[in-house]
Amino acid sequence: FGGIGGASRLGILVKGSNYLETLSHAETVVFDKTGTLTDGSFNVVAVHPSSGIDPDRLLSIAAHAEAYSNHPIALSVRAAYSGPIDQQRIDDVQEQSGHGVRARIDEHVVLVGNDKLMSECGVGCHDCELTGTILHVSLDGEYIGHIVIADVVKPDAAEAVAALRAAGVKKTVMLTGDSRARAEKIADEVGMSEVNAQLLPDEKLEKAELLKKDGALLYVGDGINDAPVMAVADCSVSMGKLGSAAAVEASDLVLISDNLRAIPRCVRIARKTRKIVTENIAFSIAMKVAFMALGVAGVMPLWLAVFADVGVMLLAVLNSLRMRLKIRGEGV
Repeated sequence: FGGIGGASRLGILVKGSNYLETLSHAETVVFDKTGTLTDGSFNVVAVHPSSGIDPDRLLSIAAHAEAYSNHPIALSVRAAYSGPIDQQRIDDVQEQSGHGVRARIDEHVVLVGNDKLMSECGVGCHDCELTGTILHVSLDGEYIGHIVIADVVKPDAAEAVAALRAAGVKKTVMLTGDSRARAEKIADEVGMSEVNAQLLPDEKLEKAELLKKDGALLYVGDGINDAPVMAVADCSVSMGKLGSAAAVEASDLVLISDNLRAIPRCVRIARKTRKIVTENIAFSIAMKVAFMALGVAGVMPLWLAVFADVGVMLLAVLNSLRMRLKIRGEGV
């Protein structure tokens, strides 16, 4: 109770003591990128149309195709488009998880997504020299250009990753569906041990299962695509403010404040809690054995027998209260 209460003071809701116990053994921490290491506020930084295509038309087509999506990337495209979105022009919208969107606009088939979506549909596309998320656009099977979108790394991400390693975590890993260039840039910025990019949701799941073999796995994510990985991980943390309802439901801990620095502190709380629990158990058993030996020898008075029962319990409670004192004094 002291450990769970201490975590709640840091803005982390722990759903049960068994999850705090699992967290204390975490050796590998895996992060999603968008909305977790980054603040989820995407901005369109460049619009690169193909020859003969007007940039405003490219942005308009992409914005209409993304009209029904709540993904941060879709929101940024709609925000960058200055004109109104006529929903009567849009029909047959199909979101393809980890790939993009297919829609019919003015009776034209529009694809908006990553290079995997273009490849699957037989549309040729090309890379961009700019670093960011590349959103390719095709119209009736013809490539008409791409949009470059960049998100911002959270200011506390690098500090949180460094604090996790200081707390005893052996490996920090990023799993993302974003481009490798953008993923590696962010991984270098925050100090990740390993980065895996351009992953589909099922590939994230496979990678998480492999990482579990290296030790107890803690997963930190925010999106609906993270829910399966959270279910597989030994322990998982969702972002309370930016996270989807599915991710919050599937996770074992909820980061209410979305402050990443609370995660390494919660790891230290979990390990300190386990240490105090071990101390209490060892102390209680040792005292009980000692007092039983005195009782068998017939040399233990009644007041000492009462202390052996109530006194040892009170000492264990007082020892547990050190957890709250350390948290209040910023000692963890």
